[in-house]
Amino acid sequence: MESNNKHTWKTKLHEIIYEADTPIGKVFDVLLLVFILLSIVLVMLESVNSIDKKYHELLYIGEWVVTILFSLEYILRIVSVKKPLKYIFSFFGIIDFLSTIPMYLAFFFAGSQALVTLRALRLLRVFRILKLARYLGASNQLKDSIIASRLKIMVFLFAIMISSVIFGTIMYLVEGEANGFDNIPKSVYWCVVTLTTVGFGDIAPQTALGQLITTFIMILGYGIIAVPTGIVSAEYVRSSQKADKENEDLKNENLNKQVDSNIAIHLNSQHCDNCNVSNHRDNSDFCYNCGHQLHH
Repeated sequence: MESNNKHTWKTKLHEIIYEADTPIGKVFDVLLLVFILLSIVLVMLESVNSIDKKYHELLYIGEWVVTILFSLEYILRIVSVKKPLKYIFSFFGIIDFLSTIPMYLAFFFAGSQALVTLRALRLLRVFRILKLARYLGASNQLKDSIIASRLKIMVFLFAIMISSVIFGTIMYLVEGEANGFDNIPKSVYWCVVTLTTVGFGDIAPQTALGQLITTFIMILGYGIIAVPTGIVSAEYVRSSQKADKENEDLKNENLNKQVDSNIAIHLNSQHCDNCNVSNHRDNSDFCYNCGHQLHH
């Protein structure tokens, strides 16, 4: 009886925290989203010296309130799953941990000399903004697209590095120390800045040949911008088409099995409390990944 009660409250807790399709799950997600945004605002306001001096105590209290709430959320997420280590070492688990610990680090640093380091460590709180990623429906698809195109992007970046070294060396030979190109590393830095169309202006070519080469590099930079965008976009479209086809196949499979031809398959956000995967079919009784029984 005691085991059943434990199973019931853990199941209910899992439903509240991980299920976005239930009314109470939606309320939890909205509240969490509000506190994430609030924490980001607090970090930004604290970085403004004039505001921090005037409202330091209020900001400090607000930050501790948010930290405690996030700590409770992190603990409850661990408690409500059957394999806590899988969540702890997952992407969102690591982000949740990093967004929670900075305030607690204050207890391990004493003395005025550590205050500068402590302030830097507390900047880890900006990782809370990554907690917003779980609310972006297409984030997984974008992540898969970037992973799928990683080799092409790496080849592209390697080509850019080689080009920067070559052009940087040429500009060092053409312009020389007299015009600010003191050494090859500095010339390569200038080339990277120019190639990315940022153009800080701290170094500028003075000779006609150097300006001609610079013009070519700048035009090349505009063409380079489109390359990684096109690579990722192509993978994203391919991923979208694949997902649409899989959903269509699932719908057709279901339609063939159902007497009522109006029934279609919908995927929901229900999480398996055993392996923590989501996107199950509506009314599914078992997890498609591990076969564990789902709780409705």
